[in-house]
Amino acid sequence: MKKATKVIHVGGEPDKETGAIMPPIYQTSTYVQSSPGVHKGYEYTRSHNPTRTRLEECLAGLENAKHALVTSSGLSIEMLIMHALPSGSTIICGDDVYGGTYRLFTTVFNTIHNFLFIDTTDLKKVEAALKEHKPALIWVETPTNPLLKISDIKAISVLAKKYKTKTIVDNTFMSPYFQNPLDLGADMVMHSMTKYINGHSDVIGGCVMLNDKVMHKKLWTLQNSIGPTQSPFDSWLVLRGVKTLAVRMEAHAKNALKIAKYLEKHPKVERVIYPGLSSHPQHKIAKKQMSGFGGMITFFLRGDIKKCNKFLSTVKTFSLAESLGGVESLIEHPAIMTHASVPKAVRESIGLTDNLIRLSVGIEDIEDLIADLDKAFAKV
Repeated sequence: MKKATKVIHVGGEPDKETGAIMPPIYQTSTYVQSSPGVHKGYEYTRSHNPTRTRLEECLAGLENAKHALVTSSGLSIEMLIMHALPSGSTIICGDDVYGGTYRLFTTVFNTIHNFLFIDTTDLKKVEAALKEHKPALIWVETPTNPLLKISDIKAISVLAKKYKTKTIVDNTFMSPYFQNPLDLGADMVMHSMTKYINGHSDVIGGCVMLNDKVMHKKLWTLQNSIGPTQSPFDSWLVLRGVKTLAVRMEAHAKNALKIAKYLEKHPKVERVIYPGLSSHPQHKIAKKQMSGFGGMITFFLRGDIKKCNKFLSTVKTFSLAESLGGVESLIEHPAIMTHASVPKAVRESIGLTDNLIRLSVGIEDIEDLIADLDKAFAKV
């Protein structure tokens, strides 16, 4: 079954009770048992819920995984993964990751685990770190947020197995439609479902997909014990949103490529980063492991932070807001917004400068989006 079919039919079978084409929301906290301990697989919604089960079946199918677990946010799935590792574990993490991930690792779990941040696009650095530190896990975000660096998932997975290290890939920017890390050798793949999987900026959620039955059981036990489960209604909203994942991702990528080419030629733009451009340092790797290039663009405005603020305050069709992956186009300033928790010295050391602007290109008419950017550029 192809992905465009999976998003609609896996987990989306008609309701067995009524034949309803859209499955109902099981908005319940508890379930009646016929006798103590005898039930139909559901006891309490923190543990299991039929709507959430359908979503997990759908997500597992999209990433070609045996198991999926859905949580209340992307960060909550990261929390469960960190708790699942033995205390004192070493984790290698990419040096350019989502600011919330960096904050979680450096301010919460830094007293439990040891974190080493490296450039995972450099395979020599990756192998050297694996050899020296023997980590329990290597955390790969590709493309990265916000510099859109591309790591070679297959090559890293091979190296990690050599040193008995598990590989997890944050696949949020590509969605399961454009990239499938498990097929490339990764052990786990996670998403902030808030972004492309849901696609409508109205749900917070996270998920992990994997083939390891033991790890899945451990993560579910932690979720059930700690409690960051997703509500039935939010699970239903994601199930509805994911049905259009294929058409949305194609539209995002089509618009983003046109805008990236437009920006690349603009005299007020210093540099553009987009995986679909031949100028991208890892363009060949992107072509090898991704079936599309996504809707995220990073560019550097010629000018200081004042000019950036003027530019960001002028756009109208692009909404100035954090997050990404919705049908509407968003624009933001990572140094002030999504990555403000990353120390300035660290930001600048990896190239996240004050003139960096990030676009989440939506599915509006491309002419309207470019006209909006034109007006903003005219102000700076």
